[in-house]
Amino acid sequence: MSAKKKLATLAAASLIAMMLAGPAHAAETVKLSEVSHLHGIAVDSGDPSRLYLASHHGVWLTKPDGTATRVSDNRHDYMGFTPNPAQPGAFFASGHPETGGNLGVLVSIDGAKTWKAVSKGVNGPVDFHSMDASLANPNVLYGHYGSVQVSRDAGKSWEVTGKPPADMFDLAASAKDANTVYAATRTGLMVSRDAGKTWQAAYMVARPATMVTTTRDGTAYAFQVGTGLLKTTEPSPAWQPVSNGFGDAVLLHLAVDPTNPQRLYAVTDKSAILASQDGGKTWKPFQS
Repeated sequence: MSAKKKLATLAAASLIAMMLAGPAHAAETVKLSEVSHLHGIAVDSGDPSRLYLASHHGVWLTKPDGTATRVSDNRHDYMGFTPNPAQPGAFFASGHPETGGNLGVLVSIDGAKTWKAVSKGVNGPVDFHSMDASLANPNVLYGHYGSVQVSRDAGKSWEVTGKPPADMFDLAASAKDANTVYAATRTGLMVSRDAGKTWQAAYMVARPATMVTTTRDGTAYAFQVGTGLLKTTEPSPAWQPVSNGFGDAVLLHLAVDPTNPQRLYAVTDKSAILASQDGGKTWKPFQS
């Protein structure tokens, strides 16, 4: 066979292989302001100045030059997104595939690049719009899909524990007790101390709460409309105001730098990313 024929044969074989492999998703890099519909945020454990952003069109990683690169090899809608506390660079997620339907529960162990389905959840495949991994026991995960579901084996199997509070927007597992979970709801902050079976008010002010999260040192943060950012130290229910300088913006997601608890990042209802260097007292646009 001549050299030209060999090259043609190799080229044809390569093209066929690519077609059989399905559509490729080349990495995209865009201006950070162009990444919208953000559903989750996490600090890069390898470089705390960078953020993972779970969005309607895949998972992105920010860069110092004001851009973000899509790191996931797909453009799924990641509605639920949370780091694995026991494994740097590993994440749990849920949501919708590009083609429609529900994803169930996914796991990534390579920095959100590739994802593997590990469970459909109860009555699934589920679409957890909010989910969280317990800092007290990384094998325990909570998710909200009509009911409150819990996994005690790192997402492989799930059970329904109870009904969520009405109009629940977010949930967060306690950093001190794997059976304690918080909920941000339209009527305020709620807490369950029996893995979601029963719920009680966690804060006396009954205003809509849109976000709640916990940190390794036992600090819990929440955002309440009209009150602003709140925090407490678990297991105390004594929530204290931190800041209310957000104008008409509402915080939906918050991440704390594990190497510096004074460094906070937040996502607003308009997909703006804010940063604080003083524990949430003052804020400015991320990378400004």
